[in-house]
Amino acid sequence: MSSSTNSPGRPGAVGDPRPIGVFDSGYGGLTVARALQKRLPEESILYVGDSARCPYGPRDQAEVDGFVQQICAWLTGRDVKMIVIACNTATAAGLVHAQQAFPVPIVGVVEPGARAAAHTTLNRRVGVIATKGTVDSNAYADAIRHIDAGITVFSTATPRFVEIAEMGLKLSSGPIEDYMADTTKVYIRPEFEDIARQYLEPLRRCDIDTLVLGCTHYPLLKALIGGVVGRKVTLVSSADETARDVDHILGRRGAYAPAGSVPTHAFFTTGADVEEFRRFGGRVLARPMHVVEHVELPA
Repeated sequence: MSSSTNSPGRPGAVGDPRPIGVFDSGYGGLTVARALQKRLPEESILYVGDSARCPYGPRDQAEVDGFVQQICAWLTGRDVKMIVIACNTATAAGLVHAQQAFPVPIVGVVEPGARAAAHTTLNRRVGVIATKGTVDSNAYADAIRHIDAGITVFSTATPRFVEIAEMGLKLSSGPIEDYMADTTKVYIRPEFEDIARQYLEPLRRCDIDTLVLGCTHYPLLKALIGGVVGRKVTLVSSADETARDVDHILGRRGAYAPAGSVPTHAFFTTGADVEEFRRFGGRVLARPMHVVEHVELPA
């Protein structure tokens, strides 16, 4: 399906102007928010980055599930019309629980990415790179094999890629910061390439033809990752696939924003440094973040 912003079935003057809630443990989920803005430019977004408790990957699944329910409760209290869990670890830990607990549609990023991988692979050998929490949950392996039980999935935890993505964004700031924000470039040090080879060479030797970027930070490292695994391996990011799912859900429910709506985007961080979140978050989003506030989430 085309990623055209003129979605089929979009209503005329009727619709639901409420925002879409999106959250992640920090900056990474902004790659999903960016895909939503591109595909659904009239939709408003309310984004929460739980930077104070980032990263989620090394944490216990039950603890992350608690974070998911807490943030979903806050978002539904702000009257969002649906929620996107834009974090693979949080999706694996808390999606089902959240879908059962809250009255709005809630989607995660694992199933869309798994579906794209299953439909992309030709030799039925798929690699998955993600945080330790996502890999240990087997969420991607289970989702991919649910679609095609004949696919062999090779999963590897690559936790330092989150650190590399965020460090690379910060290293790229300077006199050309405005240009970099437009292109979402990440500065790659030579030692970053060494780390990437250590992570990815074993997967490449498994003869995979498809690699799932199982963390929303990882699309920022596409050039680095693709350079190691080679052109014969297709990289799958769940951001665009998730945006497509959101589009379909809104269409089925008649819940698009009214035609001609001017969207409002608001961003919240649990971290103490709001200006840092605004600065580096804007680089991930590839556009300025005008409304950014600190939020204290209730227990």
